[in-house]
Amino acid sequence: MGQAQVILIDTHIVVWLAFDPKKLSRKGRAAIDEARQNGEGLAIASMSLFELALIATRGCIQLSASLESFLQEVETLFIVKPLTGRISARSQTLPATYPKDPIDRIIGATALIEGLSLITADERIRKAKVVSTIW
Repeated sequence: MGQAQVILIDTHIVVWLAFDPKKLSRKGRAAIDEARQNGEGLAIASMSLFELALIATRGCIQLSASLESFLQEVETLFIVKPLTGRISARSQTLPATYPKDPIDRIIGATALIEGLSLITADERIRKAKVVSTIW
């Protein structure tokens, strides 16, 4: 068995965990379950909070509570990795093969700087082979 490690979760995975867990891959679900069981936990990039607010405000997810209380709940369930100058700088040096979306770049740079694997269904991120991914 490998050493227990925190795993970074892409924003859409947070949404799927909350609203549609069947969308998770078998490998992604197993990694999430293992991280929860071994006590190391799951992390999100702080930009994922912003992205969750954005998709909720745009009506892409329906919340039963206020946006703020939903985001507070997310903050209690995940380790929130802050956006730092080092992560911001690294996001700008990712190769051209990596998605151009600024939030994707911050999440990828967070994984790289923090030395974490990223659970993501995003094929463009996985194909870029810049970040260690689980799917």
